[in-house]
Amino acid sequence: MKKLIYYVAISIDGFISGPNDDIGLFLSEGEGVTKYQEDLMKFNTVIMGRKTYEFGYKYGLKPGQAPYPHMEHYIFSNNLQIPGLASNVHLSKVEIKNVKDVISNSDTDVYLCGGGQFAGWLLDNGLINQVKLKVNPIVLGQGKSLFGESKTAAKLKLVSTESFQEGLQILTYDLSI
Repeated sequence: MKKLIYYVAISIDGFISGPNDDIGLFLSEGEGVTKYQEDLMKFNTVIMGRKTYEFGYKYGLKPGQAPYPHMEHYIFSNNLQIPGLASNVHLSKVEIKNVKDVISNSDTDVYLCGGGQFAGWLLDNGLINQVKLKVNPIVLGQGKSLFGESKTAAKLKLVSTESFQEGLQILTYDLSI
């Protein structure tokens, strides 16, 4: 069975971005970042919420484009409308059935890009199977939380740890609620 894998950069104090969605302190190069980029090539499907998709606009993404050209993209939003979507970009309503359909129709595990509010909703609905944290050696103090405002309690089982010279670690956990 295919998994929904939340693979995300995080500070050691639990934030996926700082104030105003700032990611400037996160490592952008090194062995750990290269490993992450290689891992992304194993996915052919990515899901994300509207805010994560629109975050890409700050970095040159044009509305309707695919951030990861080799993947099918499913942007979950109940109100986003973009004319002229690339052939591998799809808009979907935020509904459990739609997420399950994407997972079951994918040829690979599904990459959950971004996070925060949408990741919290997925956690609340028991849809995340694995969490891969790209732990950066930084403290942000404030910002966007890993699971947004979710109050769901969950147990995670550590299944692998990878450490890199630049201080980044990739921790992989299986999730059970």
